Amino acid sequence: VQLQASGGGLVQAGGSLRLACAPSGRPFGSYAWGWFRQAPGKEREFVASITWRAGIRTYADSMKSRFTISRDNAKNTVYLQMNGLKPEDTAIYYCGADQGTKTHYDSKDYRRYEYWGQGTLVTVSS
Repeated sequence: VQLQASGGGLVQAGGSLRLACAPSGRPFGSYAWGWFRQAPGKEREFVASITWRAGIRTYADSMKSRFTISRDNAKNTVYLQMNGLKPEDTAIYYCGADQGTKTHYDSKDYRRYEYWGQGTLVTVSS
């Protein structure tokens, strides 16, 4: 299963972007979806997650006032709306699908997610 992330690009500080993530092939169900990001030279960092059925959202503390995660069940797509972008938000953003088989990891731990997209680059200029 491959996830396709899109919506990245170059934006000025204070701007907004909306990322999207969907399976590249046939739709499949997941317990939850998550967004992570990785800046050059840094570890992959949790951004936000959402459970598919109930829509329960979890955010990294540093981003919850600016980012919003949502899902469209009919389109089998998860979104990340990012507002008030800062240069430090520059990173490759990855989406992951949690199939519920690695529940011994916290939802903020990337190891919980079984499937990943290729990532989409977000660059925020100052």
